[in-house]
Amino acid sequence: MFDIGFWELVLISVIALVVLGPERLPQAIRSLARLIASVKKVANHVQHELSQELQIEELKDNHQQAEQMKANDPFPELHQSHESVDTPIRDVEQPPTDDKSAEKPSE
Repeated sequence: MFDIGFWELVLISVIALVVLGPERLPQAIRSLARLIASVKKVANHVQHELSQELQIEELKDNHQQAEQMKANDPFPELHQSHESVDTPIRDVEQPPTDDKSAEKPSE
């Protein structure tokens, strides 16, 4: 990310040792590590949120396209003929109701 080489890191650590001293250097390194970890955590959270938002937008676009395709159906008569064939099939599949017993008067 920052393109820092080995010798640059050595130079930075020597300058930090001279400026901070041996007593405060470990504490400064821990603080810097915590800061870097928290920045990474925030960056990962933001990246996750953005990817979720993109997925939601993609789903909305797909839903809108499906609704448009449904509204612009090029073959509505095909669906009507399917409905007209499907209704008698449903009637055949249903068991017949026993209306004769209901019509017979009790003796």
